[in-house]
Amino acid sequence: MFGKKTGSFGAGQTAPPRPAAPPVKPESVEPPKPVVSEKQEASTPIPAPQASPSPTPPPVKAKSAPPLVKKEKAKPAKSEDEGRSEEYYLVKTEIFNALIDTIDLSQLAQLDQESAREEIRDIVIEIISIKNVVMSLAEQEVLLEDICNDVLGYGPLEPLLARDDIADIMVNGANCTYIEVNGKIERTNIRFRDNGQLMNICQRIVSQVGRRVDESSPICDARLADGSRVNVIAPPLAIDGPTLTIRKFRKDKLTIQNLVEFGAISPAGAEILRIIGTSRCNVLISGGTGSGKTTLLNCLTAFIEPGERVITCEDAAELQLQQPHVVRLETRPPNIEGQGKVTMTDLVKNCLRMRPDRIIVGEVRGPEAFDLLQAMNTGHDGSMGTLHANTPREGLSRVESMITMGGFALPQRTIREMIVGSIDVVIQATRLRDGSRKIVSISEVMGLEGDVIVTQDVLRYEIDGEDKNGKLIGRHRGTGVGRPRFWERAKYYNLEAELGLALDQLETA
Repeated sequence: MFGKKTGSFGAGQTAPPRPAAPPVKPESVEPPKPVVSEKQEASTPIPAPQASPSPTPPPVKAKSAPPLVKKEKAKPAKSEDEGRSEEYYLVKTEIFNALIDTIDLSQLAQLDQESAREEIRDIVIEIISIKNVVMSLAEQEVLLEDICNDVLGYGPLEPLLARDDIADIMVNGANCTYIEVNGKIERTNIRFRDNGQLMNICQRIVSQVGRRVDESSPICDARLADGSRVNVIAPPLAIDGPTLTIRKFRKDKLTIQNLVEFGAISPAGAEILRIIGTSRCNVLISGGTGSGKTTLLNCLTAFIEPGERVITCEDAAELQLQQPHVVRLETRPPNIEGQGKVTMTDLVKNCLRMRPDRIIVGEVRGPEAFDLLQAMNTGHDGSMGTLHANTPREGLSRVESMITMGGFALPQRTIREMIVGSIDVVIQATRLRDGSRKIVSISEVMGLEGDVIVTQDVLRYEIDGEDKNGKLIGRHRGTGVGRPRFWERAKYYNLEAELGLALDQLETA
Protein backbone atom coordinates (compact mmCIF):
# COMPACT_ATOMS: atom_id res chain seq x y z
CA MET A 1 0.00 0.00 0.00
CA PHE A 2 1.52 3.33 -1.06
CA GLY A 3 0.09 5.18 1.93
CA LYS A 4 2.37 3.24 4.28
CA LYS A 5 4.73 5.44 6.32
CA THR A 6 8.32 4.25 6.11
CA GLY A 7 9.90 6.94 8.33
CA SER A 8 13.57 6.17 7.43
CA PHE A 9 15.99 6.35 4.54
CA GLY A 10 18.29 3.52 5.54
CA ALA A 11 20.01 1.94 8.51
CA GLY A 12 21.03 4.68 10.92
CA GLN A 13 20.28 7.48 8.44
CA THR A 14 17.44 9.95 8.60
CA ALA A 15 16.28 12.63 6.23
CA PRO A 16 17.73 16.12 6.81
CA PRO A 17 15.30 18.86 7.91
CA ARG A 18 13.15 20.32 5.15
CA PRO A 19 11.91 23.90 4.86
CA ALA A 20 8.14 24.25 4.85
CA ALA A 21 6.42 25.44 1.68
CA PRO A 22 4.70 28.85 1.86
CA PRO A 23 1.13 28.64 3.11
CA VAL A 24 -1.69 28.89 0.65
CA LYS A 25 -4.95 30.49 1.74
CA PRO A 26 -7.60 27.77 1.77
CA GLU A 27 -10.36 30.09 0.58
CA SER A 28 -8.55 30.86 -2.66
CA VAL A 29 -8.33 27.25 -3.83
CA GLU A 30 -11.21 25.20 -5.18
CA PRO A 31 -11.71 21.74 -3.62
CA PRO A 32 -9.80 19.25 -5.77
CA LYS A 33 -11.50 16.30 -7.44
CA PRO A 34 -10.18 12.76 -7.08
CA VAL A 35 -7.85 11.73 -9.85
CA VAL A 36 -9.15 8.72 -11.75
CA SER A 37 -7.08 8.58 -14.92
CA GLU A 38 -3.94 6.45 -14.96
CA LYS A 39 -2.11 8.57 -17.51
CA GLN A 40 -2.48 12.12 -16.43
CA GLU A 41 -0.32 14.79 -18.02
CA ALA A 42 2.58 16.12 -15.96
CA SER A 43 1.04 19.59 -16.06
CA THR A 44 -2.04 18.58 -14.07
CA PRO A 45 -2.79 21.44 -11.61
CA ILE A 46 -2.34 20.39 -8.02
CA PRO A 47 -4.16 22.54 -5.47
CA ALA A 48 -2.54 23.32 -2.15
CA PRO A 49 -3.98 21.37 0.79
CA GLN A 50 -6.59 23.07 2.93
CA ALA A 51 -6.79 22.94 6.69
CA SER A 52 -8.44 19.83 8.04
CA PRO A 53 -11.99 20.36 9.31
CA SER A 54 -11.59 17.54 11.82
CA PRO A 55 -8.98 17.06 14.57
CA THR A 56 -7.80 13.74 13.10
CA PRO A 57 -7.35 13.88 9.33
CA PRO A 58 -8.03 10.70 7.37
CA PRO A 59 -5.01 8.89 5.92
CA VAL A 60 -4.30 9.37 2.24
CA LYS A 61 -5.82 6.52 0.35
CA ALA A 62 -3.54 5.16 -2.32
CA LYS A 63 -4.88 3.85 -5.60
CA SER A 64 -3.61 0.89 -7.55
CA ALA A 65 0.14 0.89 -8.09
CA PRO A 66 1.53 2.13 -11.40
CA PRO A 67 3.17 -0.39 -13.72
CA LEU A 68 6.63 -1.46 -12.69
CA VAL A 69 9.28 0.05 -14.90
CA LYS A 70 12.84 -1.14 -14.70
CA LYS A 71 15.16 1.86 -15.10
CA GLU A 72 18.85 2.22 -15.50
CA LYS A 73 20.76 3.93 -12.74
CA ALA A 74 19.84 7.60 -12.63
CA LYS A 75 22.62 10.16 -13.04
CA PRO A 76 23.42 12.08 -9.90
CA ALA A 77 21.25 15.15 -9.42
CA LYS A 78 23.46 18.21 -9.38
CA SER A 79 23.07 21.26 -7.21
CA GLU A 80 21.06 24.27 -8.30
CA ASP A 81 24.21 26.18 -9.26
CA GLU A 82 25.64 23.33 -11.34
CA GLY A 83 22.37 22.50 -13.05
CA ARG A 84 20.64 19.15 -13.28
CA SER A 85 20.91 16.56 -15.99
CA GLU A 86 18.24 15.90 -18.57
CA GLU A 87 17.82 12.38 -17.21
CA TYR A 88 17.11 13.80 -13.75
CA TYR A 89 14.13 15.68 -15.16
CA LEU A 90 12.93 12.59 -17.05
CA VAL A 91 13.07 10.51 -13.85
CA LYS A 92 11.37 13.28 -11.88
CA THR A 93 8.57 13.58 -14.45
CA GLU A 94 7.93 9.83 -14.46
CA ILE A 95 7.83 9.63 -10.66
CA PHE A 96 5.64 12.72 -10.47
CA ASN A 97 3.15 11.21 -12.93
CA ALA A 98 3.10 7.97 -10.95
CA LEU A 99 2.45 9.99 -7.78
CA ILE A 100 -0.52 11.77 -9.38
CA ASP A 101 -1.94 8.43 -10.55
CA THR A 102 -1.47 6.94 -7.07
CA ILE A 103 -2.50 9.58 -4.56
CA ASP A 104 -6.04 10.66 -3.70
CA LEU A 105 -5.93 14.43 -3.97
CA SER A 106 -9.30 14.98 -2.31
CA GLN A 107 -8.00 13.41 0.91
CA LEU A 108 -4.59 15.03 0.61
CA ALA A 109 -6.24 18.47 0.52
CA GLN A 110 -7.69 17.86 3.99
CA LEU A 111 -4.26 17.56 5.60
CA ASP A 112 -2.20 20.40 7.01
CA GLN A 113 0.94 21.45 5.15
CA GLU A 114 3.46 19.37 7.10
CA SER A 115 1.34 16.22 7.18
CA ALA A 116 0.73 16.50 3.44
CA ARG A 117 4.48 16.75 2.81
CA GLU A 118 5.11 13.64 4.88
CA GLU A 119 2.45 11.67 3.00
CA ILE A 120 3.84 12.73 -0.36
CA ARG A 121 7.40 11.86 0.64
CA ASP A 122 6.38 8.41 1.90
CA ILE A 123 4.53 7.58 -1.32
CA VAL A 124 7.37 8.86 -3.52
CA ILE A 125 9.86 6.70 -1.62
CA GLU A 126 7.66 3.66 -2.30
CA ILE A 127 7.45 4.56 -6.01
CA ILE A 128 11.22 4.93 -6.23
CA SER A 129 11.63 1.50 -4.65
CA ILE A 130 9.07 -0.18 -6.92
CA LYS A 131 10.52 1.36 -10.08
CA ASN A 132 14.05 0.32 -9.05
CA VAL A 133 15.45 3.83 -9.51
CA VAL A 134 18.94 3.69 -7.99
CA MET A 135 20.11 6.91 -6.35
CA SER A 136 21.96 7.99 -3.26
CA LEU A 137 20.25 9.39 -0.19
CA ALA A 138 21.37 12.92 -1.13
CA GLU A 139 20.00 12.55 -4.67
CA GLN A 140 16.78 11.08 -3.32
CA GLU A 141 16.39 13.98 -0.88
CA VAL A 142 16.74 16.51 -3.71
CA LEU A 143 14.10 14.68 -5.73
CA LEU A 144 11.72 14.41 -2.76
CA GLU A 145 12.01 18.11 -1.99
CA ASP A 146 11.45 19.05 -5.64
CA ILE A 147 8.29 16.96 -5.90
CA CYS A 148 6.90 18.27 -2.60
CA ASN A 149 7.50 21.81 -3.85
CA ASP A 150 5.72 20.95 -7.11
CA VAL A 151 2.64 19.65 -5.33
CA LEU A 152 2.37 22.01 -2.36
CA GLY A 153 4.49 25.06 -3.08
CA TYR A 154 5.71 27.02 -6.07
CA GLY A 155 7.74 24.24 -7.66
CA PRO A 156 11.16 25.19 -9.03
CA LEU A 157 10.72 28.74 -7.73
CA GLU A 158 11.03 27.61 -4.10
CA PRO A 159 14.86 27.73 -3.85
CA LEU A 160 14.88 31.18 -5.49
CA LEU A 161 12.18 32.53 -3.18
CA ALA A 162 14.16 31.28 -0.18
CA ARG A 163 17.22 33.34 -1.12
CA ASP A 164 17.31 36.81 0.42
CA ASP A 165 19.94 38.18 -1.96
CA ILE A 166 17.69 38.03 -5.04
CA ALA A 167 15.85 41.23 -6.01
CA ASP A 168 13.97 39.96 -9.08
CA ILE A 169 12.96 36.61 -10.53
CA MET A 170 12.15 36.64 -14.26
CA VAL A 171 10.69 33.50 -15.82
CA ASN A 172 10.49 33.60 -19.64
CA GLY A 173 8.73 30.33 -20.36
CA ALA A 174 9.37 26.91 -18.88
CA ASN A 175 13.07 26.62 -19.75
CA CYS A 176 14.40 30.14 -19.20
CA THR A 177 14.71 31.79 -15.77
CA TYR A 178 16.78 34.84 -14.85
CA ILE A 179 17.45 36.48 -11.50
CA GLU A 180 18.87 39.83 -10.42
CA VAL A 181 21.57 39.73 -7.74
CA ASN A 182 23.47 42.82 -6.61
CA GLY A 183 22.03 44.82 -9.47
CA LYS A 184 23.18 42.36 -12.15
CA ILE A 185 20.98 39.99 -14.16
CA GLU A 186 22.15 36.40 -14.53
CA ARG A 187 20.62 33.24 -15.96
CA THR A 188 19.91 30.24 -13.75
CA ASN A 189 19.50 26.53 -14.48
CA ILE A 190 16.01 26.53 -12.97
CA ARG A 191 13.44 25.02 -15.32
CA PHE A 192 9.86 23.76 -15.25
CA ARG A 193 8.53 20.49 -16.62
CA ASP A 194 6.58 22.38 -19.27
CA ASN A 195 4.55 25.54 -19.77
CA GLY A 196 1.56 23.79 -18.22
CA GLN A 197 3.32 23.47 -14.86
CA LEU A 198 4.46 27.10 -15.06
CA MET A 199 0.91 28.23 -15.80
CA ASN A 200 -0.43 26.21 -12.87
CA ILE A 201 2.03 27.91 -10.51
CA CYS A 202 0.99 31.32 -11.88
CA GLN A 203 -2.65 30.41 -11.26
CA ARG A 204 -1.82 29.31 -7.73
CA ILE A 205 -0.12 32.63 -6.97
CA VAL A 206 -2.80 34.94 -8.35
CA SER A 207 -5.70 32.93 -6.89
CA GLN A 208 -4.44 33.69 -3.39
CA VAL A 209 -5.38 37.35 -3.85
CA GLY A 210 -8.65 36.62 -5.62
CA ARG A 211 -7.41 37.17 -9.17
CA ARG A 212 -7.18 35.02 -12.26
CA VAL A 213 -5.04 34.68 -15.36
CA ASP A 214 -6.12 32.87 -18.52
CA GLU A 215 -6.64 33.51 -22.24
CA SER A 216 -9.53 35.88 -21.57
CA SER A 217 -7.56 37.78 -18.90
CA PRO A 218 -3.89 37.20 -19.83
CA ILE A 219 -2.34 40.03 -17.75
CA CYS A 220 -2.45 40.01 -13.97
CA ASP A 221 -0.76 41.79 -11.05
CA ALA A 222 -0.68 39.98 -7.72
CA ARG A 223 1.51 39.51 -4.66
CA LEU A 224 2.99 36.76 -2.53
CA ALA A 225 2.34 36.31 1.17
CA ASP A 226 5.54 38.22 2.04
CA GLY A 227 4.45 41.24 -0.04
CA SER A 228 6.60 40.46 -3.08
CA ARG A 229 5.10 41.93 -6.25
CA VAL A 230 4.08 39.51 -9.01
CA ASN A 231 3.24 40.14 -12.66
CA VAL A 232 1.98 37.40 -14.98
CA ILE A 233 1.40 37.63 -18.71
CA ALA A 234 0.07 34.48 -20.34
CA PRO A 235 -0.37 33.20 -23.90
CA PRO A 236 -1.48 34.25 -26.43
CA LEU A 237 0.11 37.60 -25.48
CA ALA A 238 3.30 35.87 -24.29
CA ILE A 239 4.36 33.99 -27.41
CA ASP A 240 7.00 31.70 -25.90
CA GLY A 241 4.98 30.59 -22.88
CA PRO A 242 3.79 32.23 -19.63
CA THR A 243 6.03 35.03 -18.37
CA LEU A 244 6.30 35.48 -14.62
CA THR A 245 8.10 38.39 -12.95
CA ILE A 246 8.53 38.58 -9.17
CA ARG A 247 9.94 41.63 -7.42
CA LYS A 248 11.15 40.19 -4.12
CA PHE A 249 11.42 42.04 -0.85
CA ARG A 250 13.84 41.24 1.89
CA LYS A 251 12.53 39.33 4.88
CA ASP A 252 14.27 41.84 7.14
CA LYS A 253 12.77 45.29 6.61
CA LEU A 254 15.37 47.83 5.52
CA THR A 255 15.83 51.05 7.46
CA ILE A 256 17.50 54.35 6.67
CA GLN A 257 20.52 53.10 8.63
CA ASN A 258 20.75 50.11 6.27
CA LEU A 259 20.75 52.51 3.30
CA VAL A 260 23.66 54.36 4.92
CA GLU A 261 25.55 51.08 5.38
CA PHE A 262 24.94 50.18 1.71
CA GLY A 263 26.23 53.59 0.61
CA ALA A 264 22.89 54.62 -0.90
CA ILE A 265 22.90 57.82 1.19
CA SER A 266 25.39 59.55 3.48
CA PRO A 267 24.77 59.84 7.24
CA ALA A 268 24.04 63.57 6.91
CA GLY A 269 21.70 62.87 3.99
CA ALA A 270 19.90 60.24 6.06
CA GLU A 271 19.41 62.80 8.84
CA ILE A 272 17.85 65.22 6.33
CA LEU A 273 15.47 62.45 5.18
CA ARG A 274 14.53 61.79 8.81
CA ILE A 275 13.71 65.47 9.32
CA ILE A 276 11.71 65.56 6.06
CA GLY A 277 9.63 62.60 7.20
CA THR A 278 9.17 63.75 10.78
CA SER A 279 8.24 67.36 9.88
CA ARG A 280 5.44 66.10 7.58
CA CYS A 281 6.78 67.35 4.26
CA ASN A 282 4.83 66.20 1.20
CA VAL A 283 7.24 63.92 -0.65
CA LEU A 284 7.43 62.61 -4.20
CA ILE A 285 9.93 59.80 -4.79
CA SER A 286 11.08 59.66 -8.39
CA GLY A 287 13.18 57.00 -10.11
CA GLY A 288 13.47 54.42 -12.83
CA THR A 289 12.42 50.78 -12.73
CA GLY A 290 14.26 48.86 -10.03
CA SER A 291 15.90 51.98 -8.59
CA GLY A 292 14.62 51.34 -5.05
CA LYS A 293 11.62 53.71 -4.88
CA THR A 294 9.41 51.38 -2.85
CA THR A 295 12.26 50.49 -0.48
CA LEU A 296 12.97 54.18 0.10
CA LEU A 297 9.26 54.88 0.66
CA ASN A 298 9.15 52.08 3.26
CA CYS A 299 12.15 53.62 5.01
CA LEU A 300 10.59 57.10 5.08
CA THR A 301 7.37 55.80 6.60
CA ALA A 302 9.38 54.70 9.64
CA PHE A 303 9.42 58.36 10.72
CA ILE A 304 5.62 58.62 10.91
CA GLU A 305 4.38 59.08 14.45
CA PRO A 306 2.62 55.99 15.89
CA GLY A 307 -0.51 58.00 16.67
CA GLU A 308 -1.13 59.05 13.06
CA ARG A 309 -3.74 57.36 10.86
CA VAL A 310 -2.09 56.29 7.60
CA ILE A 311 -3.97 55.06 4.52
CA THR A 312 -2.09 53.42 1.66
CA CYS A 313 -3.39 52.97 -1.90
CA GLU A 314 -1.66 50.48 -4.20
CA ASP A 315 -2.25 48.42 -7.31
CA ALA A 316 -0.68 45.41 -5.59
CA ALA A 317 -0.19 45.85 -1.85
CA GLU A 318 3.56 45.75 -1.19
CA LEU A 319 4.27 48.53 1.30
CA GLN A 320 5.32 47.24 4.71
CA LEU A 321 4.48 49.95 7.22
CA GLN A 322 5.27 49.31 10.88
CA GLN A 323 2.85 51.83 12.38
CA PRO A 324 -0.07 50.46 14.44
CA HIS A 325 -2.79 52.54 12.70
CA VAL A 326 -2.53 51.68 9.00
CA VAL A 327 -5.35 51.05 6.51
CA ARG A 328 -4.22 49.25 3.35
CA LEU A 329 -6.29 49.61 0.18
CA GLU A 330 -5.75 47.78 -3.10
CA THR A 331 -7.23 48.27 -6.56
CA ARG A 332 -9.35 45.55 -8.14
CA PRO A 333 -9.53 44.48 -11.79
CA PRO A 334 -12.89 43.84 -13.49
CA ASN A 335 -14.50 40.42 -13.20
CA ILE A 336 -15.31 38.07 -16.09
CA GLU A 337 -18.35 40.18 -17.00
CA GLY A 338 -16.21 43.34 -17.01
CA GLN A 339 -17.81 44.69 -13.85
CA GLY A 340 -16.53 45.62 -10.40
CA LYS A 341 -13.33 47.43 -11.37
CA VAL A 342 -11.92 49.74 -8.69
CA THR A 343 -9.21 52.15 -9.87
CA MET A 344 -6.51 54.02 -8.00
CA THR A 345 -8.51 57.22 -8.51
CA ASP A 346 -11.46 55.61 -6.72
CA LEU A 347 -9.24 54.66 -3.78
CA VAL A 348 -7.58 58.06 -3.43
CA LYS A 349 -10.94 59.84 -3.60
CA ASN A 350 -12.35 57.53 -0.96
CA CYS A 351 -9.32 58.15 1.29
CA LEU A 352 -10.48 61.73 1.82
CA ARG A 353 -13.62 60.38 3.52
CA MET A 354 -11.68 58.13 5.88
CA ARG A 355 -10.15 60.81 8.11
CA PRO A 356 -6.50 60.17 7.14
CA ASP A 357 -3.54 61.98 8.65
CA ARG A 358 -1.35 60.87 5.75
CA ILE A 359 -2.12 59.32 2.37
CA ILE A 360 0.52 57.17 0.71
CA VAL A 361 0.15 56.15 -2.93
CA GLY A 362 2.34 53.22 -3.92
CA GLU A 363 2.78 54.44 -7.48
CA VAL A 364 1.25 57.47 -9.16
CA ARG A 365 0.59 56.63 -12.79
CA GLY A 366 -2.68 58.26 -13.85
CA PRO A 367 -5.48 60.69 -13.01
CA GLU A 368 -5.12 59.90 -9.29
CA ALA A 369 -2.25 62.45 -9.35
CA PHE A 370 -4.86 65.22 -9.26
CA ASP A 371 -6.60 63.78 -6.21
CA LEU A 372 -3.28 63.19 -4.45
CA LEU A 373 -2.27 66.84 -4.98
CA GLN A 374 -5.63 67.96 -3.62
CA ALA A 375 -5.13 65.76 -0.57
CA MET A 376 -1.64 67.17 -0.01
CA ASN A 377 -3.00 70.70 -0.27
CA THR A 378 -6.01 70.26 2.01
CA GLY A 379 -4.58 69.38 5.39
CA HIS A 380 -3.02 65.95 4.78
CA ASP A 381 0.58 67.04 5.23
CA GLY A 382 3.19 64.31 5.11
CA SER A 383 1.57 62.44 2.24
CA MET A 384 3.88 60.53 -0.09
CA GLY A 385 3.93 58.85 -3.47
CA THR A 386 6.29 57.35 -6.04
CA LEU A 387 6.45 57.66 -9.81
CA HIS A 388 8.71 56.71 -12.70
CA ALA A 389 10.97 59.54 -13.90
CA ASN A 390 14.68 60.06 -14.52
CA THR A 391 15.06 63.48 -12.84
CA PRO A 392 13.08 65.55 -10.31
CA ARG A 393 12.08 68.01 -13.04
CA GLU A 394 10.84 65.18 -15.25
CA GLY A 395 8.89 63.82 -12.28
CA LEU A 396 7.02 67.10 -11.80
CA SER A 397 6.41 67.29 -15.55
CA ARG A 398 4.95 63.77 -15.46
CA VAL A 399 2.54 64.76 -12.69
CA GLU A 400 1.37 67.61 -14.88
CA SER A 401 0.95 65.26 -17.85
CA MET A 402 -1.04 62.74 -15.78
CA ILE A 403 -3.48 65.44 -14.69
CA THR A 404 -3.88 66.70 -18.26
CA MET A 405 -4.38 63.19 -19.67
CA GLY A 406 -6.96 62.51 -16.95
CA GLY A 407 -9.35 64.89 -18.69
CA PHE A 408 -9.11 67.80 -16.25
CA ALA A 409 -9.74 70.95 -18.27
CA LEU A 410 -7.47 73.21 -16.25
CA PRO A 411 -5.05 75.88 -17.50
CA GLN A 412 -1.40 74.85 -17.47
CA ARG A 413 -0.47 77.52 -14.96
CA THR A 414 -3.22 76.41 -12.59
CA ILE A 415 -1.91 72.83 -12.62
CA ARG A 416 1.63 74.03 -11.95
CA GLU A 417 0.44 76.23 -9.10
CA MET A 418 -1.20 73.12 -7.60
CA ILE A 419 2.07 71.18 -7.92
CA VAL A 420 4.10 73.96 -6.31
CA GLY A 421 1.59 74.38 -3.51
CA SER A 422 1.36 70.66 -2.79
CA ILE A 423 4.79 69.00 -3.19
CA ASP A 424 7.59 70.09 -0.87
CA VAL A 425 10.41 67.65 -1.70
CA VAL A 426 11.34 65.39 -4.63
CA ILE A 427 13.77 62.56 -3.83
CA GLN A 428 15.49 61.00 -6.85
CA ALA A 429 16.58 57.34 -6.70
CA THR A 430 18.73 55.81 -9.42
CA ARG A 431 20.28 52.46 -10.25
CA LEU A 432 23.76 53.20 -11.57
CA ARG A 433 25.52 51.30 -14.33
CA ASP A 434 27.49 49.19 -11.84
CA GLY A 435 24.21 47.90 -10.41
CA SER A 436 24.31 49.94 -7.19
CA ARG A 437 21.30 51.96 -6.08
CA LYS A 438 21.80 55.52 -4.87
CA ILE A 439 19.73 58.46 -3.74
CA VAL A 440 21.24 60.90 -6.23
CA SER A 441 19.40 64.07 -5.18
CA ILE A 442 17.09 65.62 -2.62
CA SER A 443 15.39 68.60 -4.24
CA GLU A 444 12.86 71.07 -2.87
CA VAL A 445 10.15 72.74 -4.94
CA MET A 446 10.73 76.50 -4.66
CA GLY A 447 7.87 78.02 -6.62
CA LEU A 448 7.04 79.46 -10.02
CA GLU A 449 9.09 81.89 -12.09
CA GLY A 450 6.69 82.89 -14.80
CA ASP A 451 5.25 79.55 -15.91
CA VAL A 452 8.32 77.48 -14.96
CA ILE A 453 8.51 75.36 -11.80
CA VAL A 454 11.74 76.12 -9.96
CA THR A 455 13.51 73.39 -7.96
CA GLN A 456 16.64 73.55 -5.84
CA ASP A 457 18.94 70.67 -4.91
CA VAL A 458 19.76 70.32 -1.22
CA LEU A 459 21.93 67.24 -1.75
CA ARG A 460 23.47 65.72 -4.85
CA TYR A 461 25.46 62.55 -5.52
CA GLU A 462 28.54 63.20 -7.64
CA ILE A 463 30.53 60.44 -9.30
CA ASP A 464 34.31 60.82 -9.02
CA GLY A 465 35.37 57.74 -10.98
CA GLU A 466 35.43 53.96 -10.67
CA ASP A 467 37.71 51.37 -9.14
CA LYS A 468 39.50 48.48 -10.85
CA ASN A 469 36.43 46.27 -10.37
CA GLY A 470 34.14 48.65 -12.22
CA LYS A 471 32.43 49.96 -9.08
CA LEU A 472 31.58 53.65 -9.25
CA ILE A 473 33.15 55.92 -6.64
CA GLY A 474 31.31 59.05 -5.55
CA ARG A 475 30.12 61.14 -2.62
CA HIS A 476 26.95 62.82 -1.46
CA ARG A 477 27.65 66.55 -1.34
CA GLY A 478 25.66 69.55 -0.23
CA THR A 479 24.90 72.34 -2.69
CA GLY A 480 25.55 75.18 -0.26
CA VAL A 481 21.90 75.89 0.49
CA GLY A 482 21.78 78.03 3.60
CA ARG A 483 18.20 77.46 4.61
CA PRO A 484 15.99 75.22 2.49
CA ARG A 485 12.36 76.12 1.99
CA PHE A 486 11.23 73.46 4.49
CA TRP A 487 13.34 75.08 7.24
CA GLU A 488 10.26 76.78 8.76
CA ARG A 489 8.42 73.47 8.79
CA ALA A 490 11.37 71.85 10.58
CA LYS A 491 11.39 74.75 13.03
CA TYR A 492 7.71 74.18 13.78
CA TYR A 493 8.61 70.63 14.87
CA ASN A 494 11.71 71.82 16.83
CA LEU A 495 14.06 70.20 14.33
CA GLU A 496 15.86 73.27 12.98
CA ALA A 497 19.01 72.61 15.04
CA GLU A 498 19.33 69.05 13.69
CA LEU A 499 18.65 70.29 10.15
CA GLY A 500 21.29 72.99 10.42
CA LEU A 501 23.86 70.49 11.71
CA ALA A 502 23.09 68.03 8.90
CA LEU A 503 23.43 70.79 6.27
CA ASP A 504 26.78 71.85 7.77
CA GLN A 505 28.04 68.27 7.59
CA LEU A 506 27.01 68.11 3.93
CA GLU A 507 28.83 71.29 3.06
CA THR A 508 32.07 70.10 4.66
CA ALA A 509 31.84 66.57 3.17
